[in-house]
Amino acid sequence: MDFLFLAELFVNGLSTGLMYSLVALGITLIYKASGVPNLAQGAMVMLSGYLVWAVVSLLSWPLWLAIALAVVGMFLFGLATERWLLRRMVGQPVIMIVMLTLGLDIFLRGFVPGLLGAAPKRLDLGIGLAPIIVADVFVNRAYLVGAIGAMVLIAAAMLFFRTRLGTKLRAVSDDHVASWAVGISVERAIGISWGIAGVAAVGAGTVWGSVQGVDWTLSALLFPAIAVVILGGIDSLLGVFVGGLVVGVLGSVIPGYLDPIVGGGTRDVVTSVLIVLTILFRPYGMFGREDIERV
Repeated sequence: MDFLFLAELFVNGLSTGLMYSLVALGITLIYKASGVPNLAQGAMVMLSGYLVWAVVSLLSWPLWLAIALAVVGMFLFGLATERWLLRRMVGQPVIMIVMLTLGLDIFLRGFVPGLLGAAPKRLDLGIGLAPIIVADVFVNRAYLVGAIGAMVLIAAAMLFFRTRLGTKLRAVSDDHVASWAVGISVERAIGISWGIAGVAAVGAGTVWGSVQGVDWTLSALLFPAIAVVILGGIDSLLGVFVGGLVVGVLGSVIPGYLDPIVGGGTRDVVTSVLIVLTILFRPYGMFGREDIERV
C-alpha cells in the first residue's frame, strides 16, 4: 500500500511538474530573447484562461475556436505589452523593467477578475473525471492530458529556437548592440518573444483552468514556475522540462507524507526551500549558461 501511494504521488507529481513547465515556458522564452525575467507570466496565464472561458461560456462558441481566438488575442497582447510598456524602458536598469512586469502582473490580477467576476469559472475540456488506473496506480486524467500538451509545446519551442527567427532571438539576448549592427530589429524580436509567451500562456491557462477553475489563483502559478526556471536554468528550455519534473515530484511526494502530520501547506514551503537552495549552491540552475564577467 505504501509503495502504491508513493507511486501515485510520483506519477501525478510528474504530470503536475510538466504543467508547471508550461507556465515557466513563457518566462524562459522572453528571457532567451530579451534577457529580462517576465514576472507577469502568471497573470498572462490567468488572462488566457478568462479569455477561453468568456468565448465558450458568454458567446457559446466551440472550444477549439475559443482557444484559437485566445492564441491570436494573447499574441497581440504580448506585442502590445512590448510596444507600449517595455519599449519605453529602453536604457533603464534591468531591475526597473522587472518591476514593470511585476506591476503588470498585479494590475491584471486585480483588473481581470474584477471585470469578469472573481468566483471560479468552470472550463470544461471534455476530459473525464475518472482517473486512469495503471497497475493499481491512480493517474489524474486531466493532469496527464496537460502533461502531454506541455511536452508538445516545449518540444515545439526547442525546434523554434533552431530556426532562423529563433536564432535571431537568441542573438538579441546575447548582445543588443551587435544585433542592431548586423541588421536585426531588436524591438521586433523582443515583441515576437512576448507574443510567443502569450501563446504559451494560452496553453497553460486552458489546461490549469480546466483542472482548478478559472479565477485569480491561476496567476499564483507564477511561484512554482519561478522555482522551475531557477532550478532548471532561466535561459534553458531543457531546464524548463527537467526543472518542472523535479519541482512537480518534490512538491507532490513530500507534502503527501508531511501534510497529514503538520496539517497541510507544505507544498509552498518545499518550493521556497528549493528556490533558496538552488540560488545558494547553483545560481545558474542545472542547465543555465554561466556568464563570467571580468571586473
